[in-house]
Amino acid sequence: MFLSLDCTGKKCEGGTTMKRGLLLSVGLVLSLSLISYGLIFAEESKPIQLLKPQTDGGRPLMQVLKDRKSSREFGSEKLPPQILSNLLWAAFGINRPDSGKRTAPSAMNRQEMDVYVATADGLYLFDAKAHLLKPVLTEDIRAMTGLQPFVKDVPLNLIYVANFSGMGSATDEQKEFYSAADTGFIAENVYLYCASEGLATVVRGLVDKPALAKAMKLRPDQRITLVQSVGYPKK
Repeated sequence: MFLSLDCTGKKCEGGTTMKRGLLLSVGLVLSLSLISYGLIFAEESKPIQLLKPQTDGGRPLMQVLKDRKSSREFGSEKLPPQILSNLLWAAFGINRPDSGKRTAPSAMNRQEMDVYVATADGLYLFDAKAHLLKPVLTEDIRAMTGLQPFVKDVPLNLIYVANFSGMGSATDEQKEFYSAADTGFIAENVYLYCASEGLATVVRGLVDKPALAKAMKLRPDQRITLVQSVGYPKK
């Protein structure tokens, strides 16, 4: 609906002034609404500082290797903050702060792998240096992380993404090979941690990668390699 301001003579000045005032009022309300929405979104999208990882616990390695396995049945219980912190540190955290090197190796220490965390509360990117979760999306995309029915209800789905632009002069074939190997190292760290803590996990390749990459708003030089589900065993 458009307001016409066409008029002539002094008799129209009052009406024109009222119409202009109305337009200004509407504009002010819209501006305040947008500001309020922006503040709410910014509040919801704050980074989540993870607790300091506990690095002095866990079971003996040989027992963990004995119990390591894949599970496809999960309970609905969320992981406690400390367990989540420990899990991400074990996966690909920094274990040598002086050099910035990680718990999993990478070809030429390029550290090209990123770990995304999909939960019911949204999608996050694990920042190993600051040991925090950076918000990426506010919606729940767990159902898109795999073709199996259970993935939509798993408390945590880790999405491994290779950043090909961070792999220097390597050929495309080398980038695919090294990122696949480096993904395996991270995934096995998760397996071992889960075996130590009594968690259930499974690494998965049945994923509609183009659709998931689009939902995650990944760049063309970012490639999804694998997804890994983590949660408590189904009782």
